Amino acid sequence: MFGNLFEEEEEDGFTSASSRGRVVKGGDEPPPSRGRSNLCGIKNQGGTCYLNSLLQTLLFTPEFREELFNLGPEELGRLEDKEKPGAKVRVIPLELQRLFATLLLVDQQSASTANLTDSFGWNSSEGTNQHDVQELNRILFSALEHSLVDTTGSTFIHRLYHGTIVNSILCKECGNVSQRQEDFLDLTVCVCGMSSLEDALWSMFVEEELFEGNNLYRCAQCDRLVTAAKSAKLRKLPPFMTISLLRFSFDFAKCERYKETGRYSFPFTINLQPFCEQIDGEDSDYSYELFSVIIHKGGCYGGHYHVYIRDIDQLGQWEPQEEECKPKTQKKVKEEVKKEASEPKLQEDDPLSVLTAIIAQEPSKSVLLDQLGQKLMDKIGSSWSKKFRKHYGPIGKFLQSHSDVFMLVSNGTRVALKANPPSPVTEPPGPAEQTTNSDPPTPSDPGAAGQEQGSHWFDLNDSTVTSIRESDIEKQFQGKESAYMLFYRKTQLHRPSEALNNPQYKVPLHLIQMAQEENIKLQQMREKFEATNNTVELRLHLAPNYRLQNGALQPISHEQSGSTALSFDRRKTVGELRLAIYQMQELWEGDMALTVAKSLPAGLHLYNTVTDDSVSLYSAGIHTNSELFVWNGREVCGATVPSGAEWEPVLLTVVRPLLREDGDPEVEDGVVCEDGRGDFENGEQGLKREARGFAGAVTLGEVREALGEPKESLLCQEHKGGKRGELGAGEGGGASGWKLFPPDDMQRTLKELSLKDGDALLVLEPQSFDSSMFTLNGDIVTVTTPSDCRWLQVEFQPHGGRGEEEGERRKIKVPATGNMLLCEVKQRAIEELQLQEQPPGAQYCLRQVDCTGKLLPPVCEELSVRDAGVRLMTTLTLCPGNAPKASQLFLHFSVGTAPSAGMEMDIIVENTCTVKECLKVMLDAVGLDGNCWHLRRLDWCEEVGEPLMDEDASLSELKISNGETLIVTEGQLPPKGFLKLSVWLCLDPRSSSTEACFNHTDNGHTEEQMLEVAPAGETHSQSPPLCAGNMAELRSVGQVEISDEATLEDLKTQVLTLPALQDVCVPTTAFMRVWQLEGRRLARILRGQQLTLRKLKLTSGTDVCVQRLLKEEDLGPKEVLLNVKMGVPGERCYYPPEELAWDASRDSSPRSLRTCLAAMYGLSPDSILLAKHQPDKHTWEEISNWSQQVSKKKKKKKAESLLGAPFHLKDGDTIGIKNLLIDNNRDFVTLEDEQGQQRLREQAEQRRKGGQAAGADDVGPQKKTGQTKSRKPEVALSINVGVFR
Repeated sequence: MFGNLFEEEEEDGFTSASSRGRVVKGGDEPPPSRGRSNLCGIKNQGGTCYLNSLLQTLLFTPEFREELFNLGPEELGRLEDKEKPGAKVRVIPLELQRLFATLLLVDQQSASTANLTDSFGWNSSEGTNQHDVQELNRILFSALEHSLVDTTGSTFIHRLYHGTIVNSILCKECGNVSQRQEDFLDLTVCVCGMSSLEDALWSMFVEEELFEGNNLYRCAQCDRLVTAAKSAKLRKLPPFMTISLLRFSFDFAKCERYKETGRYSFPFTINLQPFCEQIDGEDSDYSYELFSVIIHKGGCYGGHYHVYIRDIDQLGQWEPQEEECKPKTQKKVKEEVKKEASEPKLQEDDPLSVLTAIIAQEPSKSVLLDQLGQKLMDKIGSSWSKKFRKHYGPIGKFLQSHSDVFMLVSNGTRVALKANPPSPVTEPPGPAEQTTNSDPPTPSDPGAAGQEQGSHWFDLNDSTVTSIRESDIEKQFQGKESAYMLFYRKTQLHRPSEALNNPQYKVPLHLIQMAQEENIKLQQMREKFEATNNTVELRLHLAPNYRLQNGALQPISHEQSGSTALSFDRRKTVGELRLAIYQMQELWEGDMALTVAKSLPAGLHLYNTVTDDSVSLYSAGIHTNSELFVWNGREVCGATVPSGAEWEPVLLTVVRPLLREDGDPEVEDGVVCEDGRGDFENGEQGLKREARGFAGAVTLGEVREALGEPKESLLCQEHKGGKRGELGAGEGGGASGWKLFPPDDMQRTLKELSLKDGDALLVLEPQSFDSSMFTLNGDIVTVTTPSDCRWLQVEFQPHGGRGEEEGERRKIKVPATGNMLLCEVKQRAIEELQLQEQPPGAQYCLRQVDCTGKLLPPVCEELSVRDAGVRLMTTLTLCPGNAPKASQLFLHFSVGTAPSAGMEMDIIVENTCTVKECLKVMLDAVGLDGNCWHLRRLDWCEEVGEPLMDEDASLSELKISNGETLIVTEGQLPPKGFLKLSVWLCLDPRSSSTEACFNHTDNGHTEEQMLEVAPAGETHSQSPPLCAGNMAELRSVGQVEISDEATLEDLKTQVLTLPALQDVCVPTTAFMRVWQLEGRRLARILRGQQLTLRKLKLTSGTDVCVQRLLKEEDLGPKEVLLNVKMGVPGERCYYPPEELAWDASRDSSPRSLRTCLAAMYGLSPDSILLAKHQPDKHTWEEISNWSQQVSKKKKKKKAESLLGAPFHLKDGDTIGIKNLLIDNNRDFVTLEDEQGQQRLREQAEQRRKGGQAAGADDVGPQKKTGQTKSRKPEVALSINVGVFR
């Protein structure tokens, strides 16, 4: 029924701890060893957590495991022979044996079930399909029984798990008993409406079902219908009782699955004697103890299985986590009990202290539960609900959550302290109490002093195994993570002592040998893997090959590398590494120090010296690619070497002015000359750059001294921010900006100044500012240097980039500097392009090009290259046209609509001119005149936007920038606060005459002005009198501009003045209805004749639709306009629909609508059936007469409203009606609906196959729904078994 109900959820925390933080160098990583629990988990193949949980339960059922191991190869065959023709190999039990042996004996964290599932006949996709674990339990046992036919183990599953139930029917007339016996593998018990397993069993096997009234039983002996009682009893109890909790059900009212998450308790030990047919045996014959709980975490459509198992044979190492609150609570209780006589003052804010004191002061050391609340009030003067309930919940829940402190006695009627139990003299225990005390701890008493031997519990969650306590099982009574299957075993089943702590017990010898061979193989793999992954590659730098220079160690010889590669095991000690280096360097004399080093741009730098020879390289922080400097620990070539992070060297670029005597660049000892062009005169200046390293802890003043500069010299840092004229070279035209270091910075270190590798440092003498190359402005130094790369490329486009052939474009390079005026650049370009021969008076301008190739506005030629923001070594386009001055704006404009690319016109105006003056210039440019024009801007999506309302404001005041596009729009400038609305006319699709809706007679509209829209209502072929309920035909009748403070009545009046509606005659505006359109759909009716358009939330650009009425209408805010249609009796169609204005202001429940419709048709409310049509899905949703539900939070009756979920009734919705007095057909679906559903299915199939959806004329409008997680198709679970008879 539930198919892939338990779709696997991703689980966190399954990564092996041993593999974290390690980089695998090569080869596959071997499986990690078992964890602290010494138990083996099972790998999840993607969705096999249900299989893993059941297999672990069977493994920890020693009797099942040993029965399986008792079957030898002579009965089962050998897996090696399964491919041989004619061989009878029972693969499933053999693979199960091998898996169990692996789980018991092989040292690995988790085992694979791939071979087992292959023996089931499952393909790769089956590993990702999850199924019900109860279903798997039955199918797996059936497969095993078929696999073990004609073997000594053919009946062991039946012996261990099968029981018998007898169903009896007792005739109350003659006393005849009719019985029927049935076999069971597991008991499925109800969870809904039950609080515990005992309640469910009592309901199944103790309570009787009576056949009486209209439900009588035919007695075979009486031969007539009689009163009878039906009951069921357990006749035969199996050694192992499997109980499945029915937590997943189907709600037929809501047509959805759900999971029962309420509290459902189950005991650790249970006596089934009250539920059995024969009750004359010993108690031990009926007593069972819990040993496995399979748990499901999640909901109906996704989840994960894991299992809690009791380690009966003590195969694992039980080390549960320490409980945080329990020792503290116990200590507190002991102190309270001990001091209650000598401590009169009570901690009244602590409920644990108060209740402990109340119980301890009673002579019987216990209190009746019914009297505990009263005694609490007598003690502190306040009730539990008033003082503690808000923070601690009900008093019963508080006692239950502190079960390590309190316990229930006398059949649960009294509460006592565990630390001070009631005296046997004053409070004799009842029979139930004696039973409870003699049994092992139950979930109601999980806090026993210590867990008895052999009751160690583990949580086996796929590959992960953790120890848990018995008290943790109580947490699985309820919630989304709760118990799903319970496994009990008879208490009579005892384990032999030789089976304890012995995983090899009863395991066949060949499987033990297989496991031993596997362990040897794993050990070899791990050793190889560890050796490979613990080898680190080191680089050794030997001191004789280095010298100290510029604050860092530099190789003496550039031809030979100063480093040596060494591979070493990081698990070995530093002393062993030192010895290995001694053996490599036979000529080394004296002490040897190993210091961690790092190659930096400035050179090799030393950090910490490794001194402890006993630690491993891993502990010393030496990893792969580490660099070690081998030296005597004191000096290198007679120089002391600074070490540590604070002395980390910085490689700076030192820049100095250079007066060059020749024209060639100089490169000497790392000094690069950055001079002027190669053809400049002797004596022209440039810059030379030199890379120098300095220790990070030296001050800036010490750097100046190291450079040999006098104290008067100035140091500057390259300025990375600032104004346009202060940008670096190449970012504003041939100049770079430098910032002076203030005198206080001379005492700061390079680290404090945040100088890093690659930063440039300019060194200047005071007389340097006498040169034109350096300019000082405040603390900013501007450096201007000639260079052979200072140029601008100019491309000539004779047609301004419109329709030119590639051959018509010519490009030239013009030498330029940042200070050169753009008019000079243009003049040089015109000369080199020989454009002087063009017609006299021809004007040209320079324009930049953006990244898309679009021409930008012309640059102002009065500015320099730098001030105009033109980057050197970029391209400018020379186009016909005028260039704006510094006080002018270059604007694009278009008439009527937003221009397409390259089709706009251009003008140049002063930025101080007004909007009105700018508009006149534009109108003159296109040859238009008149006063009915205004200007609008383009919005962010390149469409006509808001108008420029203030015609007397200047362009600069309106922040209109250079290159902006304006639209010349026809019409007077609308006043402020006005809305522009598009008006449509609703036409009746049934009528082709001019009498439709508004008797419209204008045939001048084009097809583009006609459209069909899907309204909020029905798309049925039967057309209603008004167009709200069917596929409405709309015709555009124009636009209106109206103030947002105008009323709805004003809007109707203005709509009637449109030329297309001049022939319309209505008595008053109340005979008109106005709809708001949303996405070409009739969305809502505008209500309230005197409400303003602002209150109606209309915005500019909204589409409205008008409709003529035959009578006045003034809908209230809570009145809903519905299209109702009565079904034709006996046919799958409806009468023409009618409109109903349903008043939902007082009551919006289904009963109110039913009453209104019944009065409309003169019928009884109970004789009609209602449904709402869903046009998008072509389905009908029945409106039932719901019963009122109770809110869990406020405990108040919650009125159901049709205006809310799930119906959301709104204007234009279609309501179908069935008269049950004359119409037995309760199905609302018509033939048209079925055709629509078929089209939707075809569309979905096309989308699934990647095809295109059908056209809009084939289907109705579709609602956009969010993407939902696709669920896998439901697949039946099966296991393939061969024939062995």
